[in-house]
Amino acid sequence: MSDQFLSSDDYDERAHQLYNDGQYDAAVDLLREGLGLYPAAVELHVGMGFARLAREEYAWARRAFHEALALDPDHEDALAGLGETLLKFGERAGAVACFERILALGFRDDHDLMLQIGRALFRESVIEQARRFFEIAVTSHADSAEAAACVGYAAHRLTDEGGALYWLRRALELDPSHGEARIYLANLLYDRGEYEAALFHLERTEPEEHFDGLGIWRLMELKRSIYRLPDADPELAPWSARLEDLAGEAGPEDLLLAEVEAMGADGQIRDPRQLELFGTLLTELQGMKQRGGPGEVHRVRTLGGVTYLGTWEEIVLQMKEDAEGWAGGSLRQYMEATAQRGRRQTGVAIPATDAESFIRGSADAGLLRILH
Repeated sequence: MSDQFLSSDDYDERAHQLYNDGQYDAAVDLLREGLGLYPAAVELHVGMGFARLAREEYAWARRAFHEALALDPDHEDALAGLGETLLKFGERAGAVACFERILALGFRDDHDLMLQIGRALFRESVIEQARRFFEIAVTSHADSAEAAACVGYAAHRLTDEGGALYWLRRALELDPSHGEARIYLANLLYDRGEYEAALFHLERTEPEEHFDGLGIWRLMELKRSIYRLPDADPELAPWSARLEDLAGEAGPEDLLLAEVEAMGADGQIRDPRQLELFGTLLTELQGMKQRGGPGEVHRVRTLGGVTYLGTWEEIVLQMKEDAEGWAGGSLRQYMEATAQRGRRQTGVAIPATDAESFIRGSADAGLLRILH
């Protein structure tokens, strides 16, 4: 079939395939061509909206979804796309109104659409509404492991630890191969101090199922602690290789941040592979207590593997000293700037009012770990 005889459905199908392959530029070009021939084709406008959204061209995406809704005011995908775009502009009320319209139109049983809406809300930290749509999905599809897992993620972000544990375990009952849910559950258990339970789940994951280093660091640490594995044990090799892969996939900003976090006060890069076993710093802790240092002593580890020891204030001072460009800055300025950067990365607000709140908030955001 010659391209000049493509129907609007043909254009839509081809553009959809390009979109699924991540070829957003090609999808936009094809959709633009199709709309030149079929300007009243709603699906092409919707496709254009999502392709623009994927390219982070939010104003153009908004326009495309508005054009689709001008042709069909009740088009559920156009409403979902517009709602997601409005979230990017911070227009939460308008976005929620779009999503409510979809419910009013009777699409509560559309599993994929409910999850799509929930994820869009979750990404923009509208967590209560996200949980609501995830719960709609799991109510209509009680056998959906993905919906159950999503409820668990939202519950955790809302500090409902019991709900998070229940729904993540439910997801694994429905689908034991759900790697993301298992990793999330393992990290939650680790944070609760249930180390053997955390290792139980981490050992049932594969290296390629991990897309950040936190779970891998924890698995390696637990294996070395519980099984007394040496650094060069072959059992740790695939996990070390996955860490190297993830480091290779990191963008320039991620690598710069990791380098800053791993740099000591002497300007030397600390080796993040030197994972301490549990209890290796007990002697040092006891020594600090005997010297009568003010306040309770804590131990904190960054995702880059750097460990800090001292009171909350001393730990933040050490972090500031290790951070490039902060030699002359105040502690408050350092905490505020780091908290803002953390929020951009994770979507979680990190307090900067005092050292303890700053460190605990950073731990809640997953940027570091409080060991003691």
